[in-house]
This record gives sequence, structure tokens and C-alpha cells, in this order.
Amino acid sequence: MWFTQFASGGFSLLTLIGVKESFAHVFMSAVVTILIFVLARAVHRSYEKASNPLIPDRQLTLRNGMELLIEQLLGLFRGMLGDKAYDHLPLLGTIFLYVFIANFLGLIPGLVPPTDNLMTNLPIAVIVFAYYNWYGIKEHGFGGYLKHFLGPIWWLAWLVLPIEIISHVFRPLSLSLRLFGNINGDHMVLAQFGEMSPILVPVIFVGLGLFVCFMQAFIFSFLSAIYISLATSHDH
Repeated sequence: MWFTQFASGGFSLLTLIGVKESFAHVFMSAVVTILIFVLARAVHRSYEKASNPLIPDRQLTLRNGMELLIEQLLGLFRGMLGDKAYDHLPLLGTIFLYVFIANFLGLIPGLVPPTDNLMTNLPIAVIVFAYYNWYGIKEHGFGGYLKHFLGPIWWLAWLVLPIEIISHVFRPLSLSLRLFGNINGDHMVLAQFGEMSPILVPVIFVGLGLFVCFMQAFIFSFLSAIYISLATSHDH
């Protein structure tokens, strides 16, 4: 029954080190940030030690794994952003890694993912909101970007403008709630089925949880790329 206690939130390893429940998402956010820094540093050192950084390692290594991940993400973002995907990869790639690692930590018994708290998800979404609007203004100028909110027909601008503003304002909330709801839902399913059969069934749902971790990171970064593409597009 120890597994169901962990999965249902009845016990947390964070309590053993004196972390309050209300502060858990802040603590775990710091842990995720440190893990990403350590990962980036390890990959950087592998390039420094390589005799020729352009030649990949023969066996599967951390460096090869990160190169494969970056190539896949670039392929995805390039389909929406073209060559400008390289400019936005630092933000979009970091968001993907952060959300995935944050979600993954929630699969470890006794730990809680910071993404099950809106106070973690909303700041990330607000950063995306500020980022794509800033890039939209940079690409089109303030006046040109404002035309995106007015629609293609000038005499309907009075109707389109408030709809567009509301749509943009709700984007950060939509990103936050989608991630929050899916991560909490995944934990609830794991806890419920773990109580029914604590030996075999939780293993199956841990695998499902890993898929959810990946998909939520993918969706969050994918939608962020779409918002950047819409803000910088010249098709309006």
C-alpha cells in the first residue's frame, strides 16, 4: 500500500526535509531548473572533450540523445516557423525540457510535479504570451501588429478587435489549465487504480503517465510555436 499512499498524495518525501505543502511547487521548480542546468553542463562538457564535435559518438550517449531531441524539435518547429525556428528554439526547447522533466518527477513516488500547480504553469504561459507579442511587434512594428487584431475587413474591426483581445488574453490561461488538468488527472487515475490493485496495475499506468508527460510537454511547446508563428506571419 506504500505506492498508493505516495500516488494519492498521502505522504511526500518533501515532508521529510521540511518542505511545506504550500511551498512544494516552488521547491520542485527549483529542482527542475537545477536538473536542466546540470544536463546542459554535462552536454557542453561532452562537446569539449570530443576530438571532433561534428562527428557523433558511435554508441548512444547523452550527447547523441540531446542532438536527436534537438533535431526532432527543430523539425517540428521549422514546419511552422521556417528558418526562424532556430531563433526561437532556446525558448521552445527549454519549455519542452522543463515541462517534461517537471511532469516526470511526479512519477517518482513521494515527489510532486510543480506543473500540478497553476502558480507554476501560469508564469510560463505569461512568458510565452509576452514573448510572441514582443516578437510580433518587432516583426511588423506596433501599427502593423495592431492590424492583426482588426481583421481583414476594416468595417468589421469594431467586432473583431474585442474578440481578438479576449482570445489572446485567454491563451495563457488555456495553456496553464490544460497542463494543470492533465497532470492532476493522471495522478488521480494512478491513485485510484493503484488502490484497486497495488501490485501490477500501477506499473501500466506509470507507463501511461510517462506518455502523458511527453505529450503535455509536446503540446505546450507546440502551441507556443503556433502563437509565435501567428504573431510573426505576414499573411494577414
